[in-house]
Amino acid sequence: MEWYLPLIWAAIIGIAVAMYIILDGFDLGIGILFPFAKDETERDQMMRSIAPFWDGNETWLVLGGAGLFVAFPRAYSVIMPALYIPVIVMLVALVFRGIAFEFRTVSRSKSGWSFAFIVGSVIASFAQGVILGGMIQGIQVLDGEYAGGPFDWATPFALVCGLSLIAGYGLLGATWLAMKTEGPVAVRARRHSEYFLIAVLIFMAIVSLYTPLTQARIAERWFSLPNFFFLWPVPVVTALVAFTTWRGIRNGREVPPFIGAIMLFMLGYIGLVISNFPYLVPPSLTVWQTAAVPASQIFMLIGTLLLLPFVIGYVVLVYWLFRGKVREGESYH
Repeated sequence: MEWYLPLIWAAIIGIAVAMYIILDGFDLGIGILFPFAKDETERDQMMRSIAPFWDGNETWLVLGGAGLFVAFPRAYSVIMPALYIPVIVMLVALVFRGIAFEFRTVSRSKSGWSFAFIVGSVIASFAQGVILGGMIQGIQVLDGEYAGGPFDWATPFALVCGLSLIAGYGLLGATWLAMKTEGPVAVRARRHSEYFLIAVLIFMAIVSLYTPLTQARIAERWFSLPNFFFLWPVPVVTALVAFTTWRGIRNGREVPPFIGAIMLFMLGYIGLVISNFPYLVPPSLTVWQTAAVPASQIFMLIGTLLLLPFVIGYVVLVYWLFRGKVREGESYH
């Protein structure tokens, strides 16, 4: 049982991260798309499409961070010093974005708060991508502690990952608007979906080529035999999903492109898991090496498993109650 506990917690944290990417990704994407709206009336319509959901979506970020702290304290003690700056920037941007969302509701002049919402969304998305890039490229560890400097994360690869996440969230936001809104906002969102899909595929290709060329462990994982025979469906399915999503956008479909965007994210996420598992702190510390004592894991697992159904039930209920489209002229007041 003790041997499986770190795997259970790794799965919980992995699911929490995936849920955050999907659910908070599209509302961050709304902020990224804000500059392309014609006026504040259109921005009201865009806001209204996420107003019932956005604050609950970040619950999954809290679960992932708290789970890492409790279940893998050694990993937490290494990852945080390595990525303090982008993590703090992300959290401040998310707070800034939340304040802008609420104050925009009651402010007479919305343009300033709209700008703040844009800035918070773009910076938070970019910082999350930088954190991801910093993890993928590896963290320097010596005797179980972080041995690098405060700016080791600041590499061209991490910056590319930051831009790629902006493009990915933009794709989620655009396909969400095409599905949830009507009128010019939906029409413009379909056009933006095409651009963001192309950008996402370019960034996915860059990351997929760069990582095995620079990381021997990743190249061995994907291209050694017999691994290659088991893993080749991942890029093939990704290409098929991308083509289907493109066709759906071009044909004016509403729901399939959003589902396709989610599937592209999940396929990329699966690819990263395949490349790095069982390392929680690549390329040196595994989930077993960084796990807390079994008693702590079991204690927190009981509470998490009791609360998780309520969180999932709340998410399902809210999305069911607020299904349907947001029409032109509707505000989120």
